[in-house]
Amino acid sequence: MRQTTPRFTETELAAINEKLEADSTEDILQWVDETFGNTAAQMSSFGLEDQALFHIYWGVNKNARLMTLDTLRLPTETYSLFDQTKLRYKVDVEFFYPNMDSVAEMVKEKGNNFFYMGRANREFCCGVRKVEPLGRALSTLGAWVTGLRRDQGMDRGSINIVEWDAAHNNYKVNPLANWSFDQVQSFVKENEIPYNELHDKGYPSLGCAPCTRAIEPGEDIRAGRWWWEGDPDAKECGIHVVQALES
Repeated sequence: MRQTTPRFTETELAAINEKLEADSTEDILQWVDETFGNTAAQMSSFGLEDQALFHIYWGVNKNARLMTLDTLRLPTETYSLFDQTKLRYKVDVEFFYPNMDSVAEMVKEKGNNFFYMGRANREFCCGVRKVEPLGRALSTLGAWVTGLRRDQGMDRGSINIVEWDAAHNNYKVNPLANWSFDQVQSFVKENEIPYNELHDKGYPSLGCAPCTRAIEPGEDIRAGRWWWEGDPDAKECGIHVVQALES
């Protein structure tokens, strides 16, 4: 049975993070594999960092699990990358979709592009298309692996390598926390890893097609996400919101 309370004490987790901070990405993923086995999976948006991360994870474990959320509104280029990745790594990507009854009810009540009309509307759409499916995807996992990096800013600037995810009752592992965007780009190029061609057109961060645009030189790397919203520190869909442990 999957744990519903942390398996490590705060002191143990601090020691784990202290060790892993000095380890390589391969070492971190080896720890994930040894600690959680088949109850661990990478949750990928198929962005540049996720592609780099899975390349390393696959090198550690050829049977590494790869999950993704298909919101049904992704760019065509992202769907092409799904196929390229499956062919390259012979991986059976685990797709999770929004509840279609919920989508139908949302569109009937609010319209197709209502998310442009205020942050609350956009977060509601993200909740239906991303957050709820993520909960289903993570419901059987002991740990999920992400491509989050500290240099992405916002709350991500203070992430640990391993964190207890109270929202999903499992561990969240961020093996690329210390990587820079330039490191990710170089790694993908050097290893000829398939990546989304939109990255070559000014899209450093990718999400749903209507919610993502290319950025201008000098703009923050997440400026193209929900660009019509004014708060640069609120560029999250709800997937990576941190919930504190209850005391």
